[in-house]
Amino acid sequence: MADYPYPDPVVQTSQVRELARDLVVVPNQGVQLVPNVGVVGGTHSVLVVETGMGPRNAETVLKFATEYARGRRIYLTTTHFHPEHAFGAQTFAGAATYLVNRAQATDLAAKGPGYLQMFSGLGEPVARQLEGVELPTPDVVYDSSHDLDLGGRVVQLRATGRAHSKGDQVVTVPDAGVLFTGDLAETGQFAIFPWFPPHDTDVSGIRWIEVMRKLSAQRPEIVVPGHGDISGPELLDDLRAYLELLRDETWRRRDSDMAEATVIAEVREELIKRHPEWEGREWIDTAVACLCAEHVSRG
Repeated sequence: MADYPYPDPVVQTSQVRELARDLVVVPNQGVQLVPNVGVVGGTHSVLVVETGMGPRNAETVLKFATEYARGRRIYLTTTHFHPEHAFGAQTFAGAATYLVNRAQATDLAAKGPGYLQMFSGLGEPVARQLEGVELPTPDVVYDSSHDLDLGGRVVQLRATGRAHSKGDQVVTVPDAGVLFTGDLAETGQFAIFPWFPPHDTDVSGIRWIEVMRKLSAQRPEIVVPGHGDISGPELLDDLRAYLELLRDETWRRRDSDMAEATVIAEVREELIKRHPEWEGREWIDTAVACLCAEHVSRG
């Protein structure tokens, strides 16, 4: 098993941040493989966004949400099927109603086992959090959109279509101007491209750009990314610009029939030069490889 060089991926509820009336975020505090977790309240129900990785992290999230709810009904949703976002949902069984879009439900069933095995191999701290995972079956599945009434507050769940994954979903709280993006947006890091042919080629840079254009046009006041610091709408603008730069730098070189390995090396150097402060440089190569594949298929 690989050495894991980061802090243990454990959700901590010590620095909860209130974003609006009856709306809080448990921040990931910069820890790898820990998502930003949201809890959104209405008069009769609360919605939890993300579970954390595995049943023990989910126990922490559920305990916090139950205390926060104070007797209100609990719903759970996840922005996509990846382990740190959804692989604790089993802990909520019987305590919450779990709802996601249909494409994400399909991802959980079809790709969940492979991702469980892959992530368990990242290192002992990750494998420990994933012990005992049972992949969940959502209670409610919607096609493209679902409006969840929490009592005096309606939360909008929207499937975006294929981008970071096939089942990406954003969560909008219109009365608070808050948008939860999942891994469609991260703060201070290169976009995560899970491009692992032949096993997983669902990520699409082209579609991702289109999704970011639509999200940017909504102009939310507050953006809660999948990982990293809470931001404003400029985060969406910056990510769209980055993805367009990634596409343009990649396709310009592929138009000249440059070898893919050379394209990857040159684009990596250019992007690091543009964003030397960003983390996640390991995702540049997979991003370029994805855009190379989409360059071939664009005609």
